[in-house]
Amino acid sequence: MKFNFFQALIPKDKKFFPLFEKASANLVEISRVLYEAIAKSSPERRKELIKEIERLEHVGDNITHEIFHELETTFITPFDREDIHKLASVIDDISDYINGSAKRLELYKLEKMTLPLEKLAELIYLGVQELHNAILELHNMKNPNKIKEACIKINSIENHADDIFDMAVAQLFEDHTDAITIIKMKEVLSILETATDKCEDAANVLESIMVKNA
Repeated sequence: MKFNFFQALIPKDKKFFPLFEKASANLVEISRVLYEAIAKSSPERRKELIKEIERLEHVGDNITHEIFHELETTFITPFDREDIHKLASVIDDISDYINGSAKRLELYKLEKMTLPLEKLAELIYLGVQELHNAILELHNMKNPNKIKEACIKINSIENHADDIFDMAVAQLFEDHTDAITIIKMKEVLSILETATDKCEDAANVLESIMVKNA
């Protein structure tokens, strides 16, 4: 039987995997709140949820800083230092884009939520859940197929988000003549779509980790 040094080392890690699981769990919550804010809330309730999104984004920042601190002070890491840095950074990016989209809903006073906005928020939520599921499997790599399946789903979600974004922008130009309205809505749509791009970036990092430690 082939001895896998990576698998032998992983159970000894008490720092990075719990932090990544904490970060991805926070990401699931912030994406859930975004979806509720866009798809299932009144304007009054939306304001409360946007504040909660901002709070959760700060929670995510603190976890990211903790991961970076451990990276600076830990001699032996469970996988490549570069991949640890990339994964932490891209999780933080997703949180930032979610917060950025929520802020613009408030700043631009967009009270009417459109179907494309709702759908993109839903896809972010679905993609983040898949990312969380994959990260939960990362600590022992006993089920690499589950990680692969999650990454494939994330890629599919990102492709779907691209299609929704393109159709939504085209519809904007058909339905509106007010340039300011078009600019506001297009920017929010773009930020939401970029969050799904970042989910795909995270999936690519996970795939890299799997290849390097197969």
